Amino acid sequence: MITGLLLTMVIMAAQLPAGQGPVPVALSWPDYFGSRVFLPADNPLTEEGIQLGRRLFYEKALSVNRQMSCATCHQQAKAFTDGQRFSAGADGVLQPRNTMSLANLPWVRQLFWDGRAGSLEEQALTPLTAPHEMGQPLDVSAVGLRQIKGYPRLFRRAFGSDSITGERIVKALAQFERTLISANSRYDQYLQGKYRPSASESSGMALFYANTDTARGIRGAGCGHCHGGPKTYSDLFHNNGLDSLPPDGGRQQVTGQAYDKGRFRVATLRNIALTAPYMHDGRFPDLESVIDHYSEHIAHSETLSPFLQQPLRLTTQEKKDLLAFLQLLTDSTFITDPRFSNPFNHH
Repeated sequence: MITGLLLTMVIMAAQLPAGQGPVPVALSWPDYFGSRVFLPADNPLTEEGIQLGRRLFYEKALSVNRQMSCATCHQQAKAFTDGQRFSAGADGVLQPRNTMSLANLPWVRQLFWDGRAGSLEEQALTPLTAPHEMGQPLDVSAVGLRQIKGYPRLFRRAFGSDSITGERIVKALAQFERTLISANSRYDQYLQGKYRPSASESSGMALFYANTDTARGIRGAGCGHCHGGPKTYSDLFHNNGLDSLPPDGGRQQVTGQAYDKGRFRVATLRNIALTAPYMHDGRFPDLESVIDHYSEHIAHSETLSPFLQQPLRLTTQEKKDLLAFLQLLTDSTFITDPRFSNPFNHH
């Protein structure tokens, strides 16, 4: 099992000699994360590509007003969210949905709340070019980067020539974002036998994964049905009972199917204590409000997840225990890792 810090840039055995091309990189993660990752063959991870992508992630020249970068809405200290209910674009217009975390994306195939992007490369196109986000066409960004000292050399090192194109911009960004693996929370340390949870944390963990079975005397909240296993990320869509008549169609806007109305991608719970406010519309300011929602305030609708048909009716202590478990998922090394930080601050 691979343990330790969340990501080790392991250079593959077939390392290329200096000056003969980009150096391949292999991602590492604990084996309990599973191997169902999505790494496109036409954009292999390399040291040079990741370094370029990191710089582009923080590059304000990619926005129409030269005031925004990807990191404006995806801040490392907040697990690559921004703490806002809705992020403002370069033109000041607020986005219709809350900003999602970028942690552990190699396991996700369908990106955005409605899953409309099938890869990180495709996903990057929207925030870069949408008029109410960064608002600049990729060809304009490419021209701008050619005028900035250093970028032609960085693109040459990453891609073999100093040609700067929109395709290469999104490929480099995607390479960097795939390295944002969070796997060193106290929960991970517990799974690796390095941390002993408190009584409350243990009770919350049991509640999270167990299903209520009255006959056997088992009490559970069944959160794992939607949120998955140890990496607490799933590539599923659910209507989680926010509205009896969902004002945002969610997944339905992509598929056109009635059964998708009000269904949204299940968000990661990694670093969840750092990513308030919560839900696709940011309606809940804190985790206590989220737990209260699932306990007592599920709104029934035609597409409500089958796992939420019965109210949980959690006790006060059960709510405290669930909260304690969720706080186990905070990975302090992820939000301070210098490999993910702003390179413009390190001159």
